[in-house]
Amino acid sequence: MNENFKKILEYSKNNDIPSIGYREVARQLGIKNPQTIIYYLKKIESGGWLYYDPKTKTKKSAKRKAFAVDNFFNIPVLGAANCGLATELAEQKIQGFVKISQKSLNISTPDNLMAIKAIGDSLNQANIKGDSINNGDYVIVDCSKKNPNNGDYILSIIDGASNFKRFYKDDNKKEIRLVSESTLDIPPIVLHEDDLHESGYTVNGTILRVIKK
Repeated sequence: MNENFKKILEYSKNNDIPSIGYREVARQLGIKNPQTIIYYLKKIESGGWLYYDPKTKTKKSAKRKAFAVDNFFNIPVLGAANCGLATELAEQKIQGFVKISQKSLNISTPDNLMAIKAIGDSLNQANIKGDSINNGDYVIVDCSKKNPNNGDYILSIIDGASNFKRFYKDDNKKEIRLVSESTLDIPPIVLHEDDLHESGYTVNGTILRVIKK
């Protein structure tokens, strides 16, 4: 998290920046350019970094992991993943938060949840509780489920790059197939069990829900 971002986020908890004025806030925080205040304030507002706690009746900074406020889960967006080839680097930097009702996910706690923004349309024929995954959609991943069953949709890492695929395991051939379900003609990724370690293959979690953009 950028140092200026931290300063402005903390200042926003107790102050209404627009009413004070961007130049004045920049002066108080020791930031040279008032445009820096405007830029990071927009990121704070659009990313859900600041929320109102009805119990304490105060504004608070969002935690760096999923958390609940009243009947809503606030789930961190940790980068992006490709729906096709594993080309998007798996950098887990929080980009903001997805806010969703607890009843919409039908689970009791958000502790193991993260959100990933989908790149590409290689799962645009998938069926995850009635939803496909299209470019720009947010995908909710349950990181506690790292041992998928055949047919599960997963977030996996191969050679340091993340991807969404449908998981199949062939015990006879000792292979794992990661399949696209798409209007595009995309071949599967096939991994022999003996090559899993060398390829850096890991399962980060199972897809729980798709939030359409």
